[in-house]
Amino acid sequence: MTKDYMDSVKKQFEYYKLLGEKTMEQMPDEALFWQYNETSNSVATIVKHMAGNMLSRWTDFLTSDGEKEWRNRDGEFENDINTREALMQKWSEGWKCFFDAVNSLTDEDLNKIIYIRNQGHTVCEAINRQLAHYPYHVGQIVFIGKMVCDEKWKSLSIPKGTSATYNTEKFAQPKTKAHFTDELFKNVEK
Repeated sequence: MTKDYMDSVKKQFEYYKLLGEKTMEQMPDEALFWQYNETSNSVATIVKHMAGNMLSRWTDFLTSDGEKEWRNRDGEFENDINTREALMQKWSEGWKCFFDAVNSLTDEDLNKIIYIRNQGHTVCEAINRQLAHYPYHVGQIVFIGKMVCDEKWKSLSIPKGTSATYNTEKFAQPKTKAHFTDELFKNVEK
């Protein structure tokens, strides 16, 4: 169970990372920094927040509180990233920290207790907490991307109007045990 769980978790996170990247690739540079209004976040701000969260939560994951003293969470919501390169560097830095931590875990680690703001979580619970948090923000990135790309948007899933064809192709294949992301990553370099 543990290996299956960890393999599935890693694939889920890789999937959401890929959705964010495929969205940002479609967006013009200036759109990455656009805010709907003063209280909304740009894609750059969301990326900055996600990276800040990842670095705080996953640095020394098993040995220190997930809310690091050096983290400036409020500063993560200041829209001060101004190039695609800086944005993608921040994105990569956060995900690298996350995957380095998750890939270092052993079966014995999953039931250990870690703390986030002094609140105890098993490692498994901490992973699940972030499996809800990061896709929430990636969904925001995708929503903004769809809005700014408008008719130029390229679907990241089954495009509208093609569900019947997609299902026909899937049901024509024999039943198999596979993770839904396996097909996505066949041609994607990690």
